[in-house]
Amino acid sequence: VQLQASGGGLVQAGGSLRLSCAASGSRLWINRMGWFRQAPGKQRELVAAISSAGNTNYADSVKGRFTISRENAKNTVDLQMDSLKPEDTAVYYCRADVLEWTGAGVNYWGQGTQVTVSS
Repeated sequence: VQLQASGGGLVQAGGSLRLSCAASGSRLWINRMGWFRQAPGKQRELVAAISSAGNTNYADSVKGRFTISRENAKNTVDLQMDSLKPEDTAVYYCRADVLEWTGAGVNYWGQGTQVTVSS
């Protein structure tokens, strides 16, 4: 499975960005998909995730500002980011929790996309 992320960039505080991630390759099932981020000197953290049934969860720091969505038929997951703050600056990674044909559960990561929010 390969994940291709896009949509990062530079935006002023209060602005918006939309990240997209597409999964390709053979697998039995994609369960949860999500977005993580890692700022310089910090650990990677969960931003938002969505199950195949559409159940979502968000980090407290982004609740009310970010919205995760998913199209199962296209194997894509998007992250709409509004009211961005400088502290949202980080490299954002998408992740897919995949059930392989072998029955094994594997987590796949995208290549990361930079989001920079200027004050």
